[in-house]
Amino acid sequence: MKSDVETLSPTRVKLTVEVPFEELKPSMDAAYGRIAKSVNVPGFRKGKVPARIIEQRFGREAVIEEAVNDALPKAYDEALRTNSIVPIGRPEIDVDEVLDGQPLTFTAEVDVRPEFDLPDYSSLKVEVANAAPSDDDVAEQLDSLRGRFATLNEVERAAADGDVLLVDLSGATPEGDAVEDLVGTALSYELGTDGMLPGFDDAVRGASKDEVRTFAFTPQNGDWSGIELTVTTTVTAVRERELPALDDDFAQLASEFDTVDELRADVLTRLERVKRLEQGAEARNNVLQVLLDSIDIPLPDAAIAAEVEEHFADGHDSGDEHRAEVEQQTRESMKSQFVLDKIAETEEVSVGETELSAWLIQQSPRYGMSPDAFAQALVEAGQVPMAIQDIRRAKALAVVLESATVVDADGNVVDLKALDADMNRMPGMPEFDAAE
Repeated sequence: MKSDVETLSPTRVKLTVEVPFEELKPSMDAAYGRIAKSVNVPGFRKGKVPARIIEQRFGREAVIEEAVNDALPKAYDEALRTNSIVPIGRPEIDVDEVLDGQPLTFTAEVDVRPEFDLPDYSSLKVEVANAAPSDDDVAEQLDSLRGRFATLNEVERAAADGDVLLVDLSGATPEGDAVEDLVGTALSYELGTDGMLPGFDDAVRGASKDEVRTFAFTPQNGDWSGIELTVTTTVTAVRERELPALDDDFAQLASEFDTVDELRADVLTRLERVKRLEQGAEARNNVLQVLLDSIDIPLPDAAIAAEVEEHFADGHDSGDEHRAEVEQQTRESMKSQFVLDKIAETEEVSVGETELSAWLIQQSPRYGMSPDAFAQALVEAGQVPMAIQDIRRAKALAVVLESATVVDADGNVVDLKALDADMNRMPGMPEFDAAE
């Protein structure tokens, strides 16, 4: 087989492939077998029809066409490997007429990863937040814990942020018809959390018991996407949360500690662990962003357009602004993949079985599955190579992190390796891995 490559642009190539007719013999033999199994010829058992009879009944051209359909994808893949081409998206293939005894020739245009240079990783420097929790951070956590043991007292005043309301809810179309998905009674809701419909908090803020408020709501998806609905809500109760006193009695009620000082110290220790994990995650994200900003890469517009169209294949397109946002995210994701894949190749990053197992254990809870069930699902969906690629990219970013300079807000250098070791010494804490 012969193949030539023509560069059409930095992100697109054209392959010209020629396969000698004699190299089609395995595909021809397979074609005879498939046709023999799919037809009934009097005097012959199904699947045992001789080649000459198949040619007499259906023509040799039909066999050649079947053989080409089998051989072409294999020839295309071989041409990619031979020319070290990393395709992006589906190719546009044009096949010349195939004559008996003549070579199979075809062209394939496909988007590819562009060529670019990687920066010196040690030149990258990023800043992350300090890891030390503030007094306000500790107080916030203690107040949150107190909130779990708070009592709700009904009050006769206007609703304010922090109050827990009881509300009835109903929605209507512009024609006045009820919207079943917007009906609820005795709903408990903390005002100010923005956890209800957009516009709900502003509508009921300042309302008193039995007061009715209305506001407009336009869904962004679903059956009523893009249609302005009218939502009516009745506040049936305004309740004020009363927090328990922060004293030793509360510490004994809410924790395993005897004193509030012991509880406060434990909260501080836990916050320090969380802050350090957040510091490591922030370092990873910031280094990736700085890395991408340091590289200028042309991106294949056709492949990006195809991904955007696939994203909106379900019909939930809420307008030009949403489409532009999805396109920008697609561009950023594709650029990130290009850069991390090249780093992985340059640094000869590989993924071992132990790393794949660890990844399965880490990811499976997100899908409510055991690691074994999650692994089986990936195998059945043919997504194991994708999972391995994700792990490989994460390890590639870890390589960059090892060389980059990371400082906190005070200018102190953050040692990510020491952070990793520190996390490993903390009982019950997940291991920090810059590659995650």
